[in-house]
Amino acid sequence: MMILAYVLIAGPLAGTIAAAAGARARTAGWASAAGAGVTLAAAVWLVIGQLHRAPLRGLGGFLYVDPLSCFFLLTVAVVTVLAATGSVGYVAAEEAAGRLSRFQVRLYYVFFGLFAALMLASMETGNLGLLFVLIEASTLASAALVGLEGKAASLEAAWKYVIISSLGVTIALAGTLFLFYSASTPLTQHLSADLRLTWPYLFAHAHALAPASLRLAFLLAVVGYGTKVGLAPMHTWLPDAHAEAPSPASAMLSAALLNTGMYAIIRFLAITRAGLGEEFPRVVLLVFGFLSVVIGVLFMVRRGNFKRLFAYSSVEHMGIIAVALGFGGVLGLYGALLHTLNHAIAKAVLFLTSGDIAVRYRTRESAGVRGLLATVPLTGAALLLASFAVLGSPPFGLFLSEFTIVRAGFAGASPVLPLLLLLLLAVAFVAFARTTTGMATGEPLPASTAGASPYRGGGTALTAVLPVVAGLVALLVLGLWIPAGLGTLIGHSIAVLG
Repeated sequence: MMILAYVLIAGPLAGTIAAAAGARARTAGWASAAGAGVTLAAAVWLVIGQLHRAPLRGLGGFLYVDPLSCFFLLTVAVVTVLAATGSVGYVAAEEAAGRLSRFQVRLYYVFFGLFAALMLASMETGNLGLLFVLIEASTLASAALVGLEGKAASLEAAWKYVIISSLGVTIALAGTLFLFYSASTPLTQHLSADLRLTWPYLFAHAHALAPASLRLAFLLAVVGYGTKVGLAPMHTWLPDAHAEAPSPASAMLSAALLNTGMYAIIRFLAITRAGLGEEFPRVVLLVFGFLSVVIGVLFMVRRGNFKRLFAYSSVEHMGIIAVALGFGGVLGLYGALLHTLNHAIAKAVLFLTSGDIAVRYRTRESAGVRGLLATVPLTGAALLLASFAVLGSPPFGLFLSEFTIVRAGFAGASPVLPLLLLLLLAVAFVAFARTTTGMATGEPLPASTAGASPYRGGGTALTAVLPVVAGLVALLVLGLWIPAGLGTLIGHSIAVLG
C-alpha cells in the first residue's frame, strides 16, 4: 500500500515532466491526463485496500493515510482527471488562437501537475507542520496558473491571491504553533517535536491539551485555512483568481484547492471537539459558514462575468459545508462530506463548460453569451444541467447532500438556522439560474460572434465533452444511489473524527 501512496502523488507530474521536456500542447496534455488517470486508479485502489485496515503510517509520522485522507484523496483525484482531460482541448485551442504562447502552454502543464501533486501530498501527511508547508507550496504553484495569461487583470489577481492566501496560511501556522504549545506539557517533553505535531497524537491526547491555547488554535486555523477555503470575510481573492485563471485551472481551484483547506479545518475540528466538546467549534463554524453563504448569495445576484458568478457559488457552498460541520452529529458530518464530493464534481463541470464558452465567444461576460442551446446545443445543455445540479435540484447529488444537511439542522435544538439556510438556498437558486438560463436561451448573437468552434477540425473536441458528460453522469448517480463503498468510506471517515 505504501507504493500506492507515492504513485498517487507522482501521477500528475507526468504532464509536468512532459512539458518541461519540451512536449507540444497536446502531447503534454495527454501526458497530464494519463498521469491523472493513474492517480485516480491509485486512489481507488488505496481506498479499497485501506478501508478496513489500520491507518497507513510511514516516514516517522510524516506519511499518514486514514479513511478521511482517502475520501479527500479520491475527491481531488476525480477533479484532477476531469480538469486534466478538459485541459487538452482548451489549452490547444487557446494556443491555436494565439492567446497562449508555446512557453505559456509549457508553464501551464508544469504548474498544473505540481499544483495537483502538492494538494494530494498534503492529504497524505499526519504532521500538521508539513501540512502547512504543502498547502503554502500549492499556493505558489497555483498562483502561476492564475497569472498565466500575462494580462494586467490576471497578474493583479495572481498577486492578490498570493498575498491574501499567504497571509491566511501564516495565520494557520500560528494556530498550528498554539496547538503545539498546548501539547507541550512536562509529560510530553521526552517526545520529539515531530511527534507532538502529528494528528494521531494530538487527537489521542486532546483531553490533556490546554483549553485556552486549543480555542485560540482552532480559531486561527479556521481563519487561516478558511482563507484558502474562501470562507467570508477572507474570500476576497477567490472571485478574481477564478475569473482570470484558465478554466481548467479554475476547476482545480474551486473543486480541489478549496477542499484541501477544508480538509485541514476538519483535522483541527476533530482535535478541538475531542478536547473542548461540541459548543465552541460549533459556534465558530456556524458564524463563518452562514456569513459565507450570505456573502456568496448577495454577490450572485449581480450579473457580469460568469466565472465570477461560479466563484461566488463556491463561497456559498464552502459556507454550506462549514454550516454542516457546525450542525454536527452523524447527519451533519455525513452531509458535509457528501456535499464536498458533489460540489467538487459539479463545479469542475461548470468551469470546464465555461472554458468551452469562453473560447467560442471570446468573452467571460454573461451579457455577451446568448442562445447557447441554439448555437452550441451540447454546451448549452451542459451549462443548464450543471447549473441546476450545483443549485441542488433533484435528481442530482447536491440535492441529496443539501437535504441531509438541512435534516441535521432540524435535528438540533432550534429550527431557525436550517430555515435560514433554506431561505438563502432559494435566493441563490433564483440569482444563479437567472444568469445561466439567460446564457443558454434567448436570441442567439450574430453569427460573427456566436459559437464559432475553436477546436481542430471543427465541432466540439472530445476532450471538452468527455469530462463534462462523465461529471454530469456521476452527479446523477450520486443523486439516485450512493454506492456501498462510498457510503462505507464516508462512515469510516466520520468514525475517524470521533
